[in-house]
Amino acid sequence: MVREVGSDTKLAVLTAPFSLENEESDSKYRAPNLIQRILSLLSSVRPGSDLTRLQLPPQFNIPKSQLQCYGESLYSTNSDMLTKCSNEETPLGRFVSVVAWSISTLRPLPFGLAPYNPILGETHHVSRGTLNVLLEQVSHHPPVTALQATDDKNNIEMIWCQSPLPRFHGTYIETEVHGERRLNILDKRETYTMNSPKLVIRFFPLPGVDWLGNVKIRCEESGIEAELCYRGNSFLPRPSIHRSVKGKIFMSSTSKTVYEVSGHWDRTVILKDVSTRKTTTIYDAKEALHRLKTPIVKDPKAVLESESSVVWGEVSEAILEKSWGKAKEIKTCIEEKQREAARERKSRQKQDEEEEEDYIPKYFTVSHSKENGWSCLPNNKLVPTAPIVVND
Repeated sequence: MVREVGSDTKLAVLTAPFSLENEESDSKYRAPNLIQRILSLLSSVRPGSDLTRLQLPPQFNIPKSQLQCYGESLYSTNSDMLTKCSNEETPLGRFVSVVAWSISTLRPLPFGLAPYNPILGETHHVSRGTLNVLLEQVSHHPPVTALQATDDKNNIEMIWCQSPLPRFHGTYIETEVHGERRLNILDKRETYTMNSPKLVIRFFPLPGVDWLGNVKIRCEESGIEAELCYRGNSFLPRPSIHRSVKGKIFMSSTSKTVYEVSGHWDRTVILKDVSTRKTTTIYDAKEALHRLKTPIVKDPKAVLESESSVVWGEVSEAILEKSWGKAKEIKTCIEEKQREAARERKSRQKQDEEEEEDYIPKYFTVSHSKENGWSCLPNNKLVPTAPIVVND
């Protein structure tokens, strides 16, 4: 954990990113009797209910925002897998690298804890080397996060628009992450589109958190696709299934499989050439997600008031100190200010628009339709260098 005083008025609290070795150590800021507290919290929730409006007490929070979690999947890694995507010489080589990078964005999450729900207009801005990442919460109900990341040196741009929808199903919570992810390799004029697996939190018979479901990755320009299936334990622990991934890379025009993909996203993932039977390790989680560095504030004066680590700084500090009463008081104050702002916006709207929020995002142009869901376009071509950095 890092506590950074941004100025006389801003406190930025930055905590270690999710990694393989800190998966169990997250218990250091858990409240006691967590399982009993979870069951009590969900006792009045009906199966199938949407949990996006559920207000969590700070005892259930990781000391970081969901924006930070999304951002970490890009800027927190030991392997420069994005640069490899751009530098591969052939379309097939680049596609394989994109598949490996996609797998690397999955991180082990602690059971029974969740990040803060971002407030409307909250931002997160971090740089690592020549990669600059910017996120903004562009809608609160439903929650929608827009992300833009650019690496001008390596001709890379990423645009995501993500809207998680958690639902309670009695013995588990399943979160569908709606929205498309686009990775653009600009000098090759290639765009890779992909979706996200589901996040499943199980309570019985074995408590745990898994990424499950199907992911499709496609590059229209090269005519190559991939289908990946993420699996996990259901009832009994099975090491061969737990956190496993299996799939194929094939040509869109003929559906001919070129490579088979298999392994575990928290261990290693293997690529097998179906014609030669030769195997190659395309992803090593221990190498990529081991001892990840915590971001630091490099330019305190440039940190925005809307920065996640500032918005939630005092709450995070109280959680780390296990001062639950203080954390609840500060968190309630933040959430009440957001509700008051929503009421003020609603009072200014015409009756026929009362269901719409008139919030205009600062960094993105956002649209929504029943057919295509949420989409976002960045207002600027490049993300500027951030005041918060991850040192190599």
